[in-house]
Amino acid sequence: MSDKKYVVVLGDGMADEPIEALGGKTPLEYADTPAMDRLSRLSEIGLVQTIPEGMKPGSDTANLAVLGYDPQKYYSGRSPLEALSIGVPMKDTDVALRCNIVTLSEDQVPFEEKTIIDHSSGEISTEDCAILLEAVRKELQNDTYQFYTGTSYRHCLIWDKGSVIELSQPHDVLGQVIGPYLPADSSLLFMMKRSYEILVNHPVNIERKQKGLNPANCCWFWGAGKRPVLSSFEEKTGLKGMMVSAVDLLKGIAVGAGMGVAKVEGANGGLHTNYEGKVQAALTALSEGYDFAYIHVEAPDEMGHQGSVEKKVQAIEFLDKRVIGPLTQALADAKTDFRLLVMPDHPTPVRVRTHTSDSVPYLLFDSTLPGAENWKYNEREAKMSGNFVFHGHTIINKLIKR
Repeated sequence: MSDKKYVVVLGDGMADEPIEALGGKTPLEYADTPAMDRLSRLSEIGLVQTIPEGMKPGSDTANLAVLGYDPQKYYSGRSPLEALSIGVPMKDTDVALRCNIVTLSEDQVPFEEKTIIDHSSGEISTEDCAILLEAVRKELQNDTYQFYTGTSYRHCLIWDKGSVIELSQPHDVLGQVIGPYLPADSSLLFMMKRSYEILVNHPVNIERKQKGLNPANCCWFWGAGKRPVLSSFEEKTGLKGMMVSAVDLLKGIAVGAGMGVAKVEGANGGLHTNYEGKVQAALTALSEGYDFAYIHVEAPDEMGHQGSVEKKVQAIEFLDKRVIGPLTQALADAKTDFRLLVMPDHPTPVRVRTHTSDSVPYLLFDSTLPGAENWKYNEREAKMSGNFVFHGHTIINKLIKR
């Protein structure tokens, strides 16, 4: 066990572009972030390239990189990592696919002419979505295709002796007619169409529409991949690590890496997640023998996908005031020496409502060192610093000073 503690606070999709409505500032630059402002004056800031050239920008590749795993070596698909978290017993011949339950338009047009409105079905609860997935499972599950419940709108399909085929990410085609983005595989396409017929008039969705909520009315398959093989995080870094996240992808990476996974009641990956519970889970782990905690907050990414400037700013302010502030204060009060890395995994600009491959700003703080600069933590000043980490999977070496 290390005497010093190491923490990553990962604001998923937090980086963005300058926005006219914010006076030409990014959400991170515009947000009221007293904790990050205080830390940045005592920290190293810079840019890090988390997405290797030629790879699609996603939370899967980017978070692998932040944890020190070169995505070009270790990445085998997003959904297999999520399957690890759910506890799916994958065989070497299985292919895992993400099964989002999304919102499609319900106008009277052929399925192929419908529009995808919401990739998260209004951040539907796990409880409601599990009922809907069970309705799909009863009709469509067989020896070849097995459905597994995940978190909120994020679920898993295991395809026995399947193929790793190219599939479109639903958050990349928001507001667009779905025809050009549907799978070429006839069985997957049939299940998507049939899931819409099963779900469109399901009582859960009728009730959601009556409440003014987006219905969760169609399964959307993507992120196909084979069972991943990750090396041990502890063997690689010498640190015993704990993952604190509401998202199955991050939990799955942790399971594959042999890290602990915290259970936080009320953590849901949305804007109104249990921020305080995440902080407490990390502090508890660090006080009970863990050297490293990775606190992942999904909210900025989700608000970017929604295209909401106001809510993305709010998500960043929640991260600052309800995670970073209380976390650093508690560690200081406990007289714990620690190093802290704050960063996004990738940008999710509200303009495009999906991920991009641009480099992201990092903040690296050491409680035992005096501050030497007077930076603020945002994309513009991170670029001005001149610090740049080209290989994202090496950023953890800066954190643990290897």
